[in-house]
Amino acid sequence: MSSHSMSSSSWEALERRVNELIELTAVLSKENRALRAQQHNWTAERAKLIEKNELAKSRVEGMITRLKSLEQD
Repeated sequence: MSSHSMSSSSWEALERRVNELIELTAVLSKENRALRAQQHNWTAERAKLIEKNELAKSRVEGMITRLKSLEQD
C-alpha cells in the first residue's frame, strides 16, 4: 500500500465527518431561515412603532400649538 492510499477506516472516518458536516449545514440553514424570519418580524414591528411614535409626536405638537394659542387669547 502506498503512502497516498487511504485505509478503509480513514475513508469511513472521512465519510462520517462529511455526513456530520452535511447535517450541520442543514441545521444551520434552518436556523438561518428562522433568524431571517425573526429579523423580518422585528423590522416590521419597528416600522409600526416608528409610525405610532410619529403620530403621537404630531398629536402632542398639535396640543402644544392649541395650548399656546389659548395662552395668547
